[in-house]
Amino acid sequence: MSHVPFIEPVPAELRTDEFVLRPIVADDAELDYDAVMDTREHLRLWRQSTWPEDDFTVAENREDLVDMEERHAAGRAFSYTVLDPAGTECLGCVYVFATSAKFLANATVLPVGGDECGDEWGDVDAVVFFWVRRSRMESGMDERLLAALRAWFAGPWQLENTVYVTSEPFTQQVELLARTDLTRKFELIEPGTPGKRLAFG
Repeated sequence: MSHVPFIEPVPAELRTDEFVLRPIVADDAELDYDAVMDTREHLRLWRQSTWPEDDFTVAENREDLVDMEERHAAGRAFSYTVLDPAGTECLGCVYVFATSAKFLANATVLPVGGDECGDEWGDVDAVVFFWVRRSRMESGMDERLLAALRAWFAGPWQLENTVYVTSEPFTQQVELLARTDLTRKFELIEPGTPGKRLAFG
């Protein structure tokens, strides 16, 4: 299995009646910042860090988005903004990595069922992280986004073995993933991260 299994070019858009995904760009900084700061308490659990700090700025956010835009253009990792259909409000973000991404390659990956379970990290086609704006989580949009992502990666992306990763302290997203027919396949321990990341597939 290739460590960079994505088709070229990767799909540029996912559109539903409720939201639109497209590659994030630096000019999304203000819309993205508004969603990040509205969701900062959840994102700190999701990231297992103090990011975003209370004094995080739009300019700092723009720097982050410049990096994401460059990685996307280079095919190293793919970052999508989730917008309302009118494109006036950021509702979240989706990030797609190969298992060879540096932070994943540096992690200790443990199959949940042990070595005898048959799950192999090297067989994973894509590692997906996502978050949804706090107010939209309250209406269940995170569940609808996950369902749309699963169809998108199985369809246009042509991926057979995608895992969806969250952080153990972010219990709302852990419970969301556990309510589906996905199963917890791997635990990831990253250097310097206090808790585990959980991969469902």
